[in-house]
Amino acid sequence: MSTTERTGHRRDLAAAGIAALLVTAAIVVGSWIEHTDGTLHLNWPPLYARWDPHIGPGTPAALAVAAAVIAYGPSLADRLSWRSLLLGAWTAALAWIWSLALIDGWHRGVAERLTTKYEYLQVIDRFQDIPATLRDFTRHILIDSPDHWPPHTAGHPPGATLTFVLLDRVGLGGGAWAGAFCITVGSTAVLAVLITLRVLADEETARRAAPFLVLTPAAIWVGASADGYFAAVTAWMVALLALAATRTVRSPAAAALGSGLLFGLVCYLSYGLTLFVLVAAAVLLVTRSLRPLPLFLAGTAVAPLVFTLAGFNWWEAYHLLVERYYQGAAGVRPYGYFVWANLACTVLVVGLATVAGLRRAVASAPGALTRLRTARTTPADRLTVLVVAALLALLAADVSGMSKAETERIWLPFATFLSAATALLPGATRRHWLTAQAVLALLLNHLLLTGW
Repeated sequence: MSTTERTGHRRDLAAAGIAALLVTAAIVVGSWIEHTDGTLHLNWPPLYARWDPHIGPGTPAALAVAAAVIAYGPSLADRLSWRSLLLGAWTAALAWIWSLALIDGWHRGVAERLTTKYEYLQVIDRFQDIPATLRDFTRHILIDSPDHWPPHTAGHPPGATLTFVLLDRVGLGGGAWAGAFCITVGSTAVLAVLITLRVLADEETARRAAPFLVLTPAAIWVGASADGYFAAVTAWMVALLALAATRTVRSPAAAALGSGLLFGLVCYLSYGLTLFVLVAAAVLLVTRSLRPLPLFLAGTAVAPLVFTLAGFNWWEAYHLLVERYYQGAAGVRPYGYFVWANLACTVLVVGLATVAGLRRAVASAPGALTRLRTARTTPADRLTVLVVAALLALLAADVSGMSKAETERIWLPFATFLSAATALLPGATRRHWLTAQAVLALLLNHLLLTGW
């Protein structure tokens, strides 16, 4: 390494060290608060999890996948053809997510995740008449309303629950199919981010990020939570917008319209993901193009139009959700703890490699924005703008007070793009950082029983 590279590496390690201290503080302070007054409603703060050291049928596979990606991932990412890289990354991501999920066993890790009393599958039978249920949806949000929805159904627009209703209608009902759906769809977020990086930055940047996008601790919560599915939909929205803005697809118009359709859907999957408008704006800023905007906006209008005509009022539901939110655990969970402990939680989701990459992105952001005004940006500049936009969206969610705990799954869409910052890490350190990612994920999944 040159002197500059050594200095950068030392700063990366310092950032990772500070992040580790933040996590330690969140664990210690959170445990003290929970032991003192129980207001966190968490067994193992800052995560929604409990201490439960265990191994399972997924353990050998998880170890094998981690070892293979660390040993061969960087070199394969450098030399495979682009299409082979996409296929290989998706296959490896699927293997990593499935193996981590199966550490908890088939039932506990996959088939029963989405069938608990908090989850969407609890209310499938209440959607026999979908239009009537949508018209009546807001009447069951508040916790003191008759037949109130369980937390996850009440906490999201009806598009989230409708996904599982439609799966049930086509014969894929039950927790096993729901879990498999979330894992399969969620794993495709890797492809979407790689495509986005290739068209916004360059192919080399995408190749450097690929092993990290596969071997991410976030995979623990992709398998199997609905938020992994939300993350994939959001990632494909950004990818299609990037393709439309750069005109690197056969039909930029179709890509722009498709991106808008997905963004409209995203707004009816999770209220908080409307913040992804910041990432969409970053795509248009980096490409210096507003050409996709009319068709993007036209596509975005479709889902709101359909749901509104069906009788669901998004704004009314959101305001009722805020009231419901503070009727539950959020009413006693201390904002002063979660506003910083959520960031510690994010460290556990994205890993220390991403922290190091974010350190580089934030440090280079002023220069990147300056060069953006002169249209003389480098691939690293364009990546930086994208990553910083995702970070700002996450910080907005944090300070809103509507994200007290469980952000390890709720913020998966943001974490997916934050992980792209690993492309900024120097090649000589990639395997070391990959090892850190794998060790963190394996420790979390084997020492804790995560839940949501």
